[in-house]
Amino acid sequence: MPVYAKDEMIRVLVTSLALFPVWLVWSGMFDAFHLTLGVIACAVVAWLSRDLLITRTDFSRLPREMVRFFLYLPWLLYQVVLANVHVASLALHPRLPIDPQLVKFRSGLKTDLSKVVFANSITLTPGTITADIVDGEYTVHALSKKAADDLLTGDMEKRVARIFGED
Repeated sequence: MPVYAKDEMIRVLVTSLALFPVWLVWSGMFDAFHLTLGVIACAVVAWLSRDLLITRTDFSRLPREMVRFFLYLPWLLYQVVLANVHVASLALHPRLPIDPQLVKFRSGLKTDLSKVVFANSITLTPGTITADIVDGEYTVHALSKKAADDLLTGDMEKRVARIFGED
């Protein structure tokens, strides 16, 4: 089997394995007929999207990245809570002291996945939205100067870089 075909099959298999638990949870059906349909559906979707969802074929670092990602989630959740408190204080303040601004900065992240995780982390944090990413330059809408300043410290970017071994 050519190397390209083998890599493609690995991506299809990994994508299928990633999709199947989601299918199980959403379907809620655990009999043989529905499980078989789920396997077939996941395989078809994985085959049709084989060059979209998973592009790498070296999965040796995946366990380490998954552990680091799950260790990152509590910190991200804490940042979301802090940002919620900040946005709530802005909204409840009698003068509504918002200072919306677009912030542009360059990121040192290398892989597409790390860039997407970083962009989604920014967007998940209330008060900030990733508007665009072009050649490693992020454009982020921040609701206040504090939200923009917190973003520009680079702490979130460093933590995302650590997940993927880019630090």
